[in-house]
Amino acid sequence: MASIRVTEVLAALSLTTDLATGMPFEKGLAVCLVADAVAARLGLDQADRRIVFHAALLAAVGCTSRASENAESYVDDIAFQRAFHTLDPGDPEIFAAQLSTFGDWAPGSRSALARRYATESPAGAPFAVRSVCEVSRALGPRLGLPEAAVRALTEVKERFDGLGAPDRLGGEQLSLTGRILHLAEQAVLAFRGRDRRAALAELRRRAGGHLDPDLVAVFAADADAIWSVLAQPDLLTAVISAEPGLPAVIRPEQRDHLCAALAVVVDLKGRYLLGHSAHVAGLADAAGNLTGLSDTDRADLRAAALLHDIGRVAVSSAIWDHPGPVGTGDWERIRLHSYWTDRVLRRCPGLTDLAEVAAGHHERLDGSGYHRGVRVHDQSPAARLLAATDVFAAMTEDRPHRPAHKPGDAAAHLSAEAAAGRLDRDACAAVVEAAGLRPPRTEYPCGLTEREVEVLRLAARGLSNRRIAAELVVSERTVGHHLAHIYDKTGRRTRAGAAVFAMEHGLLPG
Repeated sequence: MASIRVTEVLAALSLTTDLATGMPFEKGLAVCLVADAVAARLGLDQADRRIVFHAALLAAVGCTSRASENAESYVDDIAFQRAFHTLDPGDPEIFAAQLSTFGDWAPGSRSALARRYATESPAGAPFAVRSVCEVSRALGPRLGLPEAAVRALTEVKERFDGLGAPDRLGGEQLSLTGRILHLAEQAVLAFRGRDRRAALAELRRRAGGHLDPDLVAVFAADADAIWSVLAQPDLLTAVISAEPGLPAVIRPEQRDHLCAALAVVVDLKGRYLLGHSAHVAGLADAAGNLTGLSDTDRADLRAAALLHDIGRVAVSSAIWDHPGPVGTGDWERIRLHSYWTDRVLRRCPGLTDLAEVAAGHHERLDGSGYHRGVRVHDQSPAARLLAATDVFAAMTEDRPHRPAHKPGDAAAHLSAEAAAGRLDRDACAAVVEAAGLRPPRTEYPCGLTEREVEVLRLAARGLSNRRIAAELVVSERTVGHHLAHIYDKTGRRTRAGAAVFAMEHGLLPG
């Protein structure tokens, strides 16, 4: 069985974060190539170039950490991220012009959104970006990044002039890798829709403000050669070829730990999605064992289950968190999430073999599913297992419009779907049996108590202390004490960080 380049899996994460931030598909790959070209012109050695390369590829790994909050404040978290990437508060005239169109994704609320951002951002940005940094710091090591690269990930929203967040770092307080990432991202964004001269003028305008002027000068001295790294027929192939140093490789059965990190990024897209991907993966693996799948096929099924919902990031969190029925337009957006899962996985050689199963979790045997509408003869046994597992897992988890169903009710629903010819009968039976095999949890990580875990689960979903107190029938002061203990024990300080901890340790869904 062929080995897989780790960079191929990380490229899938880069593509996923492009979708989550409203960026052009493959923008992250372009930033990686430009950052590496700049690092080469600075004469960095192979080890330092490798740090720049991987930090650039994963610069947006924390992008979903505030998705629900951004959707709540700005209507559409993806549109907000798209606008945020180019705002320049260091240039009052330009910033005023940018704010004049800020919020144009919600025409009826545009002026209100612009005023909200102008009013709340100065004080609120450091707190908001701290969530991004905490998620990046949690996931970076799991993805194999060294500390220097992880540090750069925590600096992606800082600026050379000190007007960034979360720590208002400036100048050489910022790592060289962080400053290179700032330049590379703005270079790629400036180049889109402009000719080279205009794009370079935009970088020079940002020099000394957003960007390190010395790095802009290095870029300008050899701009045509650096731009040329983007003149490639296939950016992903170019990224894989450009990786400095000896490439890291893994066996297909070792993909789980990388896929699990991608799953965390995806599940942060909705307050009620936390832990869903790992829940599906664990249940699918147990069901696969009951049906006699080989170890290799079970490993592939686990990986596909962890990645089945990566396309969710292309849909606004406002939809995933919506407490009632969605409209026709939003439903069409929801149906496209499996298409995006398929597209990302088929784009990356190390994950292509998972695409059919992962993207087929909403297909049905009678052709009534989506996004391809395939019928029984086009669905593998693994795909049928994943489809049944996803239904059972989703039904037994809380959603914004309903509480979790009891396992018996979910089992009855699977039986009805099998009788109607929509789900595979044997797959449904295996999933129901597997669900009954899960032992109760008796010990929790970091010495957390059962009550602290209950508080953690609710806090991870963004509930206020008052709502947690009402849910658990305790006082707000008691909730505050529990949260203080949780933060001390886990080392996390934000909702997103707590959510990542809970997912990492299998505490969600509860």
